[in-house]
Amino acid sequence: MWAQRFAGNILRSRIASSSGSLFARAPTSKLATSASAVVPAMRLSLNTSQPIQIRGLHNLQPRRRKYKKAQKGRVPVRTGGSTKGNYMAFGDYGLRVKLGLRLSAKTISAIHATLKRKLKAIKDLKIWLRVFPDIPVTTKGTEVRMGKGKGAFDYWACRVPKDKIIFELKGPGLNNELAKDALRQAGFKLGVPTEFVIKNEATKQPKKADMPPTTIPFQQAK
Repeated sequence: MWAQRFAGNILRSRIASSSGSLFARAPTSKLATSASAVVPAMRLSLNTSQPIQIRGLHNLQPRRRKYKKAQKGRVPVRTGGSTKGNYMAFGDYGLRVKLGLRLSAKTISAIHATLKRKLKAIKDLKIWLRVFPDIPVTTKGTEVRMGKGKGAFDYWACRVPKDKIIFELKGPGLNNELAKDALRQAGFKLGVPTEFVIKNEATKQPKKADMPPTTIPFQQAK
């Protein structure tokens, strides 16, 4: 209602300023149709002016999830010989964790900010994130009695197994010294031992045909 009144007032003021005394002789039907034509355009401008949400590394969280809460779980221990995520797949330099941990979204954002600040002089720098926090972690206050249901949601996290690469870097002007120094400072925020990885024949992602089997083939007894 207020939009129609506002559009009608604007239209009347424009016609009065342009035509002067001709506004009194203008038919009311034309004025009504002109005002009705202005209202949809105004409504369209009001709808399109709403901000579009863009996800970035400062707000790491899944778009949707089936359940609001989940169990805490444990950091996976690869006893079957799996090497998923242990090889360089995108960049030339990587940061590998030597112990398993649960990594929060806040820590990942802090590491990304450290890398951007340290390597801001590198043009066309690319940073790949190999893990994503999609596990909701809940907490309960201190000195709270047992029961009363599960605690409230606190932060998003991901379980990172041992020897997994979490960040990869690549850039035209990036050398070993700059990348090693930046990833060394980023590793201080993890709280576990880390390793600087350079892409070569031993660390790059092998082809599926060249990868060894994860389990020993079953030999049938004769």
